[in-house]
Amino acid sequence: MSMKLAILGLLLERNMHPYEITIVMKERSMDRITKLQLGSLYYAVDKLAQDGYIEALEVISSSDRPDKTIYGITEQGKNLFEQLILQQIKKNEPFYHPMYMALAMSRHVDQNKVEKLLEERIRETEHQVNLAYQVYEEHIPIVPRSALHLMYGTYEHTLIELKCLQRLYDDVVARKLNDIGTPLNTE
Repeated sequence: MSMKLAILGLLLERNMHPYEITIVMKERSMDRITKLQLGSLYYAVDKLAQDGYIEALEVISSSDRPDKTIYGITEQGKNLFEQLILQQIKKNEPFYHPMYMALAMSRHVDQNKVEKLLEERIRETEHQVNLAYQVYEEHIPIVPRSALHLMYGTYEHTLIELKCLQRLYDDVVARKLNDIGTPLNTE
């Protein structure tokens, strides 16, 4: 559903070729906020066209390249887009982070290994924080506020993850993962 939502939303902005849609998704870091498998984009475009949600508006032929089909969204597609948006906003699903179970059980493994991995993960997350903020700042003059909320929200979520990782790292370094009865340092 995320792929359909992204395609329809981007076609609301302007008519595009599927490759253009891929470029815009990457520019806006959409692949970092949801599971968008860019390889399935052409399949999704074909399916949306087949179902009447988008339509081919123009085919650009070139002697040295395959034909490019420019698509636009139909009224039926606009209705589907609205339904998908409202469904996603209404959803209130629990957040499952792939690392949570590992965190709960990490006290049972070599703390030196956990410490080393956390150091790497913290460096990577620091990079992600900087990247998320850079994407937000670069897009201020060119995207609507709805997209800015998404971009800044991604930055904030990544910042929170960094804080959690740093707090865990401090406890690993202090070898406190087996402690019971003491609250976390949340300052």
